[in-house]
Amino acid sequence: MLYKTRKKNTDMKKFLIYFFLLFSAFARAQDKLPVVYLPENMTIHFISPEPVQYVDISDKDLAGDLPLKNVLRIKLRDSLKRFTGSVITIAGETFLAQYRLLPGYPGVATEINIMPADTKPLDISGIGLSGNQLRQLSYNLYAQRTEKKLAKIKAFGLKGLVNHIATLGDYIFLDISFKNETNLRYDIEDLRFRIDDKKVTKATNVQSVEISPVFSLSGMPSFAKYYRNVFVFKKMSFPGNKVLHAELSEKQISGRVITLTISYKDLLDADTLDLN
Repeated sequence: MLYKTRKKNTDMKKFLIYFFLLFSAFARAQDKLPVVYLPENMTIHFISPEPVQYVDISDKDLAGDLPLKNVLRIKLRDSLKRFTGSVITIAGETFLAQYRLLPGYPGVATEINIMPADTKPLDISGIGLSGNQLRQLSYNLYAQRTEKKLAKIKAFGLKGLVNHIATLGDYIFLDISFKNETNLRYDIEDLRFRIDDKKVTKATNVQSVEISPVFSLSGMPSFAKYYRNVFVFKKMSFPGNKVLHAELSEKQISGRVITLTISYKDLLDADTLDLN
């Protein structure tokens, strides 16, 4: 009986020591977090370098929302007297940031830029490249000189050209341009991408698969003389009897349509981009 009592006391001591160490580690971790002061009747805006994917607000006295993809705003629901402090977690596409929120008073900063020093890298399977990375890689491709002779088309006073095709990991970057040699402004109705049969006859059961880019460098609605853009797709493959079509269509009444044809060989011969 005495042995059992001693064993219970020993187990309790071990538990208390473990709990104390865990609490101390948690307290030290919180002390290392960057501090943001939250005044009463004021809103704090966290400005992220990339779209916010997830936010954890663990205090019921706080309210928050995302007015923009990369802006998180929070405020106290009620009185500052009830708020003693909290921790907020913000996850972007490639980072995780945590801040310690403490009671504050007017005069503190109300715009908090999430800086690299306040973040930890985040590896979420399936996320891939961030929007900022896709934009920078597209700009890099846009700045390169055209050296290879790729697909081109001419019709209705328009010229279409594939300037570059490049890849990085599971992404395909397609740099295309259109030149308007007429004096009639071209108002873009749509720019669609489809995988179609290379040869179509009356006996062919035509199959067409439309694909959408995951990113485009610009969103120009019309152009007078020149249009150029970089589109990014997730990795695709198709057999040799099919081709990738980039179809540019004009708003009515003129309704000029021009289609670039890109072979699978062009994709296989694509250049490789460098993330650094």
